[in-house]
Amino acid sequence: MPRDTLSRPLRDLRISVIDRCNFRCPYCMPEDQYAQDYVFLSKDQRLRFEEIDRLTRAFVSLGVRKLRLTGGEPLLRRDLPQLVQQLARIPQVDDIAMTTNGVLLPKFAQALRDAGLQRLTVSLDTLDAETFRTLSGGRGEVSEVLDGIAAAERAGFGQIKLNCVVMRGINDMQVFDLVERFRGTPHIVRFIEYMDVGTVNHWDNQTVVRSAELIERIGTRWPLAGLEANYRGEVAERYRFVDGAGEIGFISSVSQPFCGDCARARLSADGKLYTCLFARSGHDLRGPLRDEASDEELAALISSRWQQRADRYSEQRAQLRAQGETQHVEMFAVGG
Repeated sequence: MPRDTLSRPLRDLRISVIDRCNFRCPYCMPEDQYAQDYVFLSKDQRLRFEEIDRLTRAFVSLGVRKLRLTGGEPLLRRDLPQLVQQLARIPQVDDIAMTTNGVLLPKFAQALRDAGLQRLTVSLDTLDAETFRTLSGGRGEVSEVLDGIAAAERAGFGQIKLNCVVMRGINDMQVFDLVERFRGTPHIVRFIEYMDVGTVNHWDNQTVVRSAELIERIGTRWPLAGLEANYRGEVAERYRFVDGAGEIGFISSVSQPFCGDCARARLSADGKLYTCLFARSGHDLRGPLRDEASDEELAALISSRWQQRADRYSEQRAQLRAQGETQHVEMFAVGG
């Protein structure tokens, strides 16, 4: 199985099925950059389901065991449960998950569960209705996301991860509301440090709320105790409530980079392989695929690229930004 230049294996694959989204979150797809007339990928430019299936099988042959469907908003991709069903048939895949903003879950949660989707992560940055409207670019209501979570529960998703990107002066004073709302449930709220993904979100280091600060603030109200990682390379630092009311997590790409254990590859909706969330460009797999490359040739292309991988942007962020290296693939193109 291939290892990169830092001896990191290939274990996780994040598959972006569409670059469109029904929200305009300022840290990912701000409205002023992606207005109504923005031209996204056409149907022909996107990978077809059978193409995603073939490429995924190539990744699995190289050691991938975990899949995550992302977007944009993946539930905007027509017939997505059909893709889940196809991927669930691939031998050696241990886990299929999806990240979504949750709004369309009332329509699709049961079909996704029946097709073989095992886990859900829902983006939820605040419970405050007005702040939520701001953070969705005026395109969503927090009540819709909560309805989506309820629909997922009814469909059998017992433990849902709830991701909150924390930004100082915007939603950082509302984290207690999220903790209080989901304490005592099986769900896990995870607070994410605001990252400089893409090139258009106007990232400012002063807007970042370090996880250490949040842990101290939350722990003062609800005492916390650290937990061991579920597996090597887990991105979230885990904590339990001392009173037994569940678990929360913290993803600290800015203050505590985890590049050293990163085993994730990303496949964009147009068939490019990205070896880092902060990569400048991807490596085309759609072209060889449509030129009738064999399964072995596709696996060899992926393996060759992975073995050249040296990415560790988060560990080098300050140095690279000082050198003017701020051009990254947009997050909606490769998922989070």
